[in-house]
Amino acid sequence: MQVRSRHHLRSDAVDEIERTLADRLGVDLAGDTYERVEFAESDRDLVLVDGEPLVIYLDDDPFLTVRGANAHPPETGVVTVDTGAISFVSDGADVMRPGITEADPGIEANQHVVIVEEAHGKALAIGRALVDGTEMDGDSGKVVASVHHVGDDLYEFSI
Repeated sequence: MQVRSRHHLRSDAVDEIERTLADRLGVDLAGDTYERVEFAESDRDLVLVDGEPLVIYLDDDPFLTVRGANAHPPETGVVTVDTGAISFVSDGADVMRPGITEADPGIEANQHVVIVEEAHGKALAIGRALVDGTEMDGDSGKVVASVHHVGDDLYEFSI
C-alpha cells in the first residue's frame, strides 16, 4: 500500500479516538504518539499508536484494526465464531449465522464489530453487522459483512 501522507494527530483528534473507542468497545487506548496514515489507493486511513497500526477509520469514525483488537481486547461489540469458521473469516469471508457461538446483544445493524474465535478470543476480522446482535443466532443467512481481516493489506501494513 502506497502512503500518500503521514502526520501526527492533534490532541483533540487523539481525545476523540480514545473517547470513541472507550464508548463503543470499552477499550482504554492510551498511547504516547498517534500518527494518521493516508493511502493513495484506499479510502481507509490508519492510525499508528506508538508506531503500531491499531486504529482504522471506517466511515470517518475510528475503530480498532484486527491488530488493535488483539492488543486491546474489546468488552462490547464482539461476535464470536466457532472453530469451523476460523479459516473462512480469516480469509475475508462474511460471517454466517451457523458459525456464531455468541454475539453481544447490544450490537445494532450497520454497527462495526470485532469478530473473534471462541477458543482463545483472538480477533480474526472487523466487520459490519447486517442485523442486530439479538438476531445473529440461527441456522442460515449472512449476518456480518467482512471489512478487514487477518492477512489483508491493512493487516500486513508496517512502516
